[in-house]
Amino acid sequence: MGILDGKKALVTGVASNRSIAWGIAQALYSQGAEVALTYQNDKLKSRVQQCAEACGNGPTMPLDVTSGEDIANAFAELGKHWDGLDILVHAVGFAPREELEGSFVDNTTRDGWSLSQDISAYSFAALAKAARPMMQGRNASLLTLTYLGGERAVPNYNVMGPAKAALEASVRYMAQDLGAEGIRVNGISAGPVRTLAASGIGDFRRMLDYNAAAAPLKRNIGIDEIGNAGAFLASDLASGITGEILHVDCGFHAIALGGNEAG
Repeated sequence: MGILDGKKALVTGVASNRSIAWGIAQALYSQGAEVALTYQNDKLKSRVQQCAEACGNGPTMPLDVTSGEDIANAFAELGKHWDGLDILVHAVGFAPREELEGSFVDNTTRDGWSLSQDISAYSFAALAKAARPMMQGRNASLLTLTYLGGERAVPNYNVMGPAKAALEASVRYMAQDLGAEGIRVNGISAGPVRTLAASGIGDFRRMLDYNAAAAPLKRNIGIDEIGNAGAFLASDLASGITGEILHVDCGFHAIALGGNEAG
């Protein structure tokens, strides 16, 4: 018996078997949930379908979160397979690569700011709006992924920092708005993980090294650990938790100075 037996979960943002979204999908499936996955475009379709085969061969569907029509079509397709939805995982974020290095002031553009806010923050609310009819009355859970750069200035994270700050504020506003319907909304602030998305951040290797040295557990986090935290937040074991940002980063967020080994 798993803590998610009988639950139906839609996980967005799986790009490969190294992505955090995949770690969450695996954890949800291992705890008994049926899992559906989305893919951004045809280039990623076969890769995501292989991931789906590894977690119960659930539905897969295209989803570009910048398109309202795509969002509507994805949930219409999901409705052909399921009559309800218990868990929605928003694991989507993007900013132009050239704006993820160097000076925040010099490198941030109007278009880059708008795009990062649209994909990384607004899309969570847009997905929630589309999922709402399928989630009402089911003690459902919405979950998103954020990072410490939404709370503190992190070198090279730049325009993604304000986007993650907006996303975290959205968690609180959505929790207040949807709570009366039994829908909980939470976020996981994960430590840095070597993924396709993270590869666009300037000097990411140094970020990993610093985190491993400074974190109380003296290592970096794994996608399985993030996945397990996600499964807990999505389960009835966390029925009293909403509007929360849970740090899953080996304790790095709690440290002001990491000591000589992190210098």
